[in-house]
Amino acid sequence: MGDVWAVSDIHGHRDALVEVLRSADLIDEDEHWSGGDARLWFLGDYVDRGPDGIGVIDLARRLEGEAADAGGSASAILGNHEILMLGMHRYGPTPVPSDGRYSFEANWIGNGGVVSDLERLDQGRIDWLTTLPVIATDADHLLLHSDTTAYLLWGDSVDEVNAAVRAELEMPDLDTWWEMWRRLTTRYAFAREDGVAAAEQMLGALGGRRIVHGHTIGALVRGGPVTPEDEPVLYADGLVLDIDGGIYLGGPCQLVRLDEPDLPGPRS
Repeated sequence: MGDVWAVSDIHGHRDALVEVLRSADLIDEDEHWSGGDARLWFLGDYVDRGPDGIGVIDLARRLEGEAADAGGSASAILGNHEILMLGMHRYGPTPVPSDGRYSFEANWIGNGGVVSDLERLDQGRIDWLTTLPVIATDADHLLLHSDTTAYLLWGDSVDEVNAAVRAELEMPDLDTWWEMWRRLTTRYAFAREDGVAAAEQMLGALGGRRIVHGHTIGALVRGGPVTPEDEPVLYADGLVLDIDGGIYLGGPCQLVRLDEPDLPGPRS
């Protein structure tokens, strides 16, 4: 079995992603898969707040095929910013029927939407994004984008949750899409006073011995400023690992190896 790696919250910073993937020998100098039977997970938020979100998506899509051909895998899950961009594409300024104060356009603009990403969002990329899972398990880790228990509102197993979200992504209903976005923007479920119990609830329902997530910058969980030297944050009695380095605020792109005891792996 090959190495297992995860990276999250790239937010359009394609060059930083390429650098850490090269440093782990997962891609070569020409940006093609060189990881053999390794397994790589992208944990969401490929777009917004950075220069080339579509470039990140296209790299992930290409590596998916190249890794499979080499006997490995490069798999992606859906983050809240992908739902936000897709919602902007579908609904734009249309007010949310259940609460006319809100629209996808206003939230996309307010959360770092990048016009060039939206302009390049063609049908092939939409089709790929809307078939991605929102959770997965590998190397005895539960892989999420958001640090929330809201996933359990969709089901009590990985397959149930992913099937429910995939069905909702096919619904032409603005309120349904808005609720998807709202659920996946919630955070800090595992950092509160009852965080250990919340983590145990998620792991008990969905499997794994540890949760790995992005979405919330690790420095916010740790308490302190974002720095280029920040490392992933292990918290909630070791049940949860946050790998969002805050790249758009000058933090690192954190690529973490999951099949080793704790937190090795190159970071830049």
